[in-house]
Amino acid sequence: MFYCREQELQKLNHRYADSGFECVVIYGRRRVGKTALIKEFCKDKPVIFFSALNATSQENLESLSAAIFAYQHPDLAGNDAPVYPSFDAALQEITRLAESQRIIFVIDEYPYLAKAYKSFSSRLQHIIDHTWQNSQLFLILCGSSMSFMEKQVLGYESPLYGRRTAQFKLEALHYREIAAFHPDMTPEQLSLIYGITGGIPHYINKLGVRGDIDTALLENFFEPSAYLFEEPENLLKQELREPAVYNSIITAIAGGASRANEIATKVGIESAKCAKYLNVLLELGILQKETPLTEKPGRKTIYTIKDQFFRFWYRFVPRNMTAISSGRIANVYERAVKAHLHDHMGLAFEEMCKEYLLYYADNLPIELSDIGQWWGTDNAARKEVQIDIVGSQTESSEYLIGSCKYRNEKIGTDELDLLRHYANVFGKGSKYHYYIFALGGFTEPLLECGKRGEVTLLTLDELY
Repeated sequence: MFYCREQELQKLNHRYADSGFECVVIYGRRRVGKTALIKEFCKDKPVIFFSALNATSQENLESLSAAIFAYQHPDLAGNDAPVYPSFDAALQEITRLAESQRIIFVIDEYPYLAKAYKSFSSRLQHIIDHTWQNSQLFLILCGSSMSFMEKQVLGYESPLYGRRTAQFKLEALHYREIAAFHPDMTPEQLSLIYGITGGIPHYINKLGVRGDIDTALLENFFEPSAYLFEEPENLLKQELREPAVYNSIITAIAGGASRANEIATKVGIESAKCAKYLNVLLELGILQKETPLTEKPGRKTIYTIKDQFFRFWYRFVPRNMTAISSGRIANVYERAVKAHLHDHMGLAFEEMCKEYLLYYADNLPIELSDIGQWWGTDNAARKEVQIDIVGSQTESSEYLIGSCKYRNEKIGTDELDLLRHYANVFGKGSKYHYYIFALGGFTEPLLECGKRGEVTLLTLDELY
């Protein structure tokens, strides 16, 4: 089934309806649904679908030749296809085929081809400029290596710079979109699936929730033969040359290290070298670099795990590896995993609340131009404080200040008092608008504060 990429699909179909040449770049992290989107778009349309190989130039030429042959002779697809003498000859054949009708030509995993045949991007640029520009060909370049696609395809120094007619960077699904996969589930169940999979469609499918989430985790996550069990390791091996080092860095961050020098010390490598590894993980979207909102990057900058799936895996799998490997995870699941799910969901819930404010909330008191966290020192109390959500508006001293509590108990007025105190410590606004998000609801006194307009109160159910 195809879910949740309706806007992208509509935009692609709108471009296809025109007769002019298109060069559309589609990229995003692995498993995010790029190929599924392309295949849905290509349904019932003439298409040459070439999935590049992480192999030699000759092997890729053979694969491209087979893709062209399959288009020309669909009844003979799978048979040995004649191999073109060169990529130029193969591209010329595609030019000939596109003379009589609009054809989609997909190059999936384009970085593999560009690395195997170094001059391919230049040759592609030449044929776009001199031949395809005036054709009705619909070219799609797709890739999972985001740094490559942004620098070597979309970047200024790329031979293909300026040739694209559109680009789509596919992100993980928003928390609300997960309901399309499981329309009968409760908001709490859906939020847990979001906190486990990070909104990656492939992982939602592989988690395979059919009844309760605990059973799905035991069968499809905490099981050595399950797809999701080895997924982080497999991804690191696919993308990186030194997966063991990157694994150690992610493990260090999952264990509480957050500053660059602290991570380097824990892993046991030089700070300069560690910085390079961290940048790669940032480019892959596994990590994120955070600075308190309104402040410039500097000594307060920290690294956290951005990818919710990685954050879940690194929290629960390594510490339970013995139980998992010996087949005894079901015996300890309640205390080793389930008892800590609400704690794990804290950061995931914060992301859900930010998404709600950015994409779904109506009638916000300010137009948000930026949103994030803030942390700093409460000099009076001599301790560090953190505000879960701070939203700002361009050229304004009004701020949205929010607290997110993924707990079963009801939240009382003490949380609003704390928010007001933290806003004073923050000290950058002339006016603050308070929001409290909670799983378990609110006490009557706090609800009265909400009725008086002192704070906006939202339960998990109200986010959906």
